[in-house]
Amino acid sequence: MQQKQPYCSRLFVIGLFFIGIIQFTFAGDTVDLKKRKNIIIAGNSVAYGSLMIGLNELWYKDYPKSKFHFFNDNKQWLQMDKVGHMYSCYYEGLAGIEMMKWAGYNQKEYSLIGGAYGFFIQTSVEILDGFSKEWGASTGDMTANLLGAGTAISQSLFWDEQRLIMKFSFAPSNYSDDRPNALGSNYPEKVIKDYNGQTYWMSCNVNSFFPKSNWPKWLNLAVGYGADGMYGGDNNVFVSNGTSYDFSSTQRKRQFYFSPDIDLSKIKTNNTVLRSLLIVFNSLKFPLPTIEYGPNDGFNGHWVKF
Repeated sequence: MQQKQPYCSRLFVIGLFFIGIIQFTFAGDTVDLKKRKNIIIAGNSVAYGSLMIGLNELWYKDYPKSKFHFFNDNKQWLQMDKVGHMYSCYYEGLAGIEMMKWAGYNQKEYSLIGGAYGFFIQTSVEILDGFSKEWGASTGDMTANLLGAGTAISQSLFWDEQRLIMKFSFAPSNYSDDRPNALGSNYPEKVIKDYNGQTYWMSCNVNSFFPKSNWPKWLNLAVGYGADGMYGGDNNVFVSNGTSYDFSSTQRKRQFYFSPDIDLSKIKTNNTVLRSLLIVFNSLKFPLPTIEYGPNDGFNGHWVKF
């Protein structure tokens, strides 16, 4: 069985996320709520159908089909791909919440319906994987998807805001030079495919929990997770263009981070375009001084961590 490609569903997620942002930004503030709901329903139906058909045509149709089955990939990539699924579902959920809020649904409705947006999309992708002989549906992926959607939904339900924000940062690694087909041959590919360069963060808005304090509303504290030394999902032995490579001496290791962060959502604006841009860029961790901890390397400091 081939290793599941880590970037396929991520491309799908990114495309759908931006479609969602565009829909609620440019649909027009003068439209009444009934028409807004119709716009959301029609727009998402077309977007979802088009993307599912496109994904099948561009990816799955060239691979043999099978009965629906599961594939256990929970140990791959030191679980970086699972955190990536959680991140993707979280932001699809935020896009869904914003769309449903714009359409006039109440807090419970836009939290549950909109927040489940990402889980619904990613489950569809897992079903396609499940019917592909080359891969299979992953219970680990589905669990991560549920956690991502749950993070968006629970905060919207209880606080009507996101006090704990998932974020992403990236700095290219050297490993892709040795295995560009799996880890990326150019910068855009590396951002999506090279887990060695990715870091996923949970950024906490301290002032939201302690509103009477003097803590700046825009200043967050963030913890991050990354990994290093990975040439493949399970190990560092692979075959490329008929040549065998063994990088077993390269240590595969987890990395943990602590850093301040900037919460762009605290910038107040009535401009929906600017608000959309702030939502998009707030998904990225602001590069600031960072403390790193590795189980084998101990503590290290970075003046700036991307």
